[in-house]
Amino acid sequence: MRTKILALTVVCLGITVNLPVTTCGAQEKKTGQISADERAKAIKLLKDSLAETLDALEKLSDAQLKFKSAPDRWSVLECAEHIMLSETLLFDAVKRAADTKPNPDWEAKTKGKTEFLEKVMVDRKGKAQAPETIVPSGKLSREQVIQKLKEARATTLKFAEQTQVPLKEHTFDHPSPVFGTLNAYQWLIYIPLHNVRHNLQIAEVKADANFPKK
Repeated sequence: MRTKILALTVVCLGITVNLPVTTCGAQEKKTGQISADERAKAIKLLKDSLAETLDALEKLSDAQLKFKSAPDRWSVLECAEHIMLSETLLFDAVKRAADTKPNPDWEAKTKGKTEFLEKVMVDRKGKAQAPETIVPSGKLSREQVIQKLKEARATTLKFAEQTQVPLKEHTFDHPSPVFGTLNAYQWLIYIPLHNVRHNLQIAEVKADANFPKK
């Protein structure tokens, strides 16, 4: 609803008064600013997903960290390295989206995709092939992965906590047509949801019958 001040002359007991009147205009266009709840959700997801990854890395032995259920499967340490490498790539997408001009069709282009991401990203039934740039090398130590992951997440968290950009108005296309156009907020929550997805993969590795006892 739009508030417009009109000069309304009221004559009462010989007194003329100009009063503000609220009129019903066209329905306001939705703002692209994220809500306090949306910001809080993104921050919590970023913190919780990282904490789960670090817990796995810090508590496992070297043998457990490097165990693979098959030659073509990732170890726990490689899963964590992939999470770390992906963070940089995904946060770059957040920034690229935020730096674009507002998309006048952002509502139609991104409608329902936040909920879609929350559903499909944590579903391990569908497998995805990681781009070559974020395939783990397996050459990094536990300490190196932890340090680089913490540094990358700190940058993402600072952005999530401080940005005043109307994130929903700014979009950047995902290379996969399954996702299509995503807004900057959706790219932002993609990061911890992707982290959760691979935390589940870490749990699968640990649940393997041949996973080292220590």
